[in-house]
Amino acid sequence: MNANAFPLGQPAFVTNVLDRAAHLRADDEKLFAMEGQGNARAYVVHRDSLVVKHDTEGPRALLTIDEALKLGANPGTIFLGLRDGAPVFGMGIGAAAVEKLLTRDDAAVAELRGMAMQGVVPSEQLSAIAMAKSMVSWHQRHGFCANCGTRTAMSQGGWKRDCPACKAEHFPRTDPVVIMLVTHGDKCLLGRQKQFPAGMYSCLAGFVEAAETIEDAVRREIFEESGIRCSDVRYYMTQPWPYPSSLMIGCSAVATSEEITVDLAELEDARWFTRAEATLMHKREHPDGLAGPHPFAIAHHLLGRWLKQGPL
Repeated sequence: MNANAFPLGQPAFVTNVLDRAAHLRADDEKLFAMEGQGNARAYVVHRDSLVVKHDTEGPRALLTIDEALKLGANPGTIFLGLRDGAPVFGMGIGAAAVEKLLTRDDAAVAELRGMAMQGVVPSEQLSAIAMAKSMVSWHQRHGFCANCGTRTAMSQGGWKRDCPACKAEHFPRTDPVVIMLVTHGDKCLLGRQKQFPAGMYSCLAGFVEAAETIEDAVRREIFEESGIRCSDVRYYMTQPWPYPSSLMIGCSAVATSEEITVDLAELEDARWFTRAEATLMHKREHPDGLAGPHPFAIAHHLLGRWLKQGPL
């Protein structure tokens, strides 16, 4: 685990070094020319994984356009922006091409989350990779018009799809998710889902519903999952989360009750932890093997902030 890559207040995907240069998205001729530049680079995404080249220094995710195409990436590019004046694109790759890469020694397809946690991918690149992952996923899932069913065409550098039949315009979506640390005095509420690593507990979370405020979503999700009533909801920070394309809205809330009723359809367990126990979990030093969330995730930073500053 490379905790140093994500100091307190800086989870993965929040540091964007790209200039999105949105004014260039409508200039097809300019974008095509930029693709052909020698300094153009691309991230190639397959589902939750990333294509990397093996160099002498280690795996490299930022590929030249020629490298990406030779490895089997789809030719359509998504313009992510500029880094120090150099264009950066996102590209997808099909399952058949991925299968061929599995037999190569000079390249690999590796799961993004694991690489980020282990520090294989530099943390300053993760936001651009998240952008590529979210956008590639959106194009793969929205190839047809939701209004009339006609196949749509990519436009605006990949930031829009147009329907040639009914002229509807389709734009990528980001789903808001609240994630919150619930406290009561010197205790915090953490839960675990079945798919979590053994012993890991994290903050409760859930999607914001239609016509719902962030504050109401926090209170509703906490009550639905744990039976705890809360007040004093406060915003902390956000984290883009490309699984497939969400925005995690980090909050805190103060419990007005303590009796837990776990929604077993959502959680395997939920319980109160003392500050001393949560400190050991945060450091991954708990004698029973219990652990808090990884520094990669905003939940780790919500918990760390409470441990450092006291009640939020």
